Amino acid sequence: MSKFDNVTVIREANFYFEGRVSSRTVVFADGSKKTLGVMLPGEYKFGTDSHEIMEILAGELDVTLPGADTSIAVKGGETFEVPANTSFTVNVKIVTDYCCSYS
Repeated sequence: MSKFDNVTVIREANFYFEGRVSSRTVVFADGSKKTLGVMLPGEYKFGTDSHEIMEILAGELDVTLPGADTSIAVKGGETFEVPANTSFTVNVKIVTDYCCSYS
């Protein structure tokens, strides 16, 4: 899906890691949320309270998922999932555009 209809966008941006990762929150009519963001090259560790589906729209990164000893490469057009109440690490290779869905 390349666009969202009938949504509310939270005007204020979310900034992480000294501004190297930023996102905006999109709220749907049913109350569900997604974030649309950009990550600059670097390594970042995120914690999550919710189950996440991370869709990489453009870019390239390696992700180490909870309990994994090795990372997997993910590029534009691919997704990965993260269980709730865990953390994961991404090593962003090039500027990466993403959409994160929460459940």
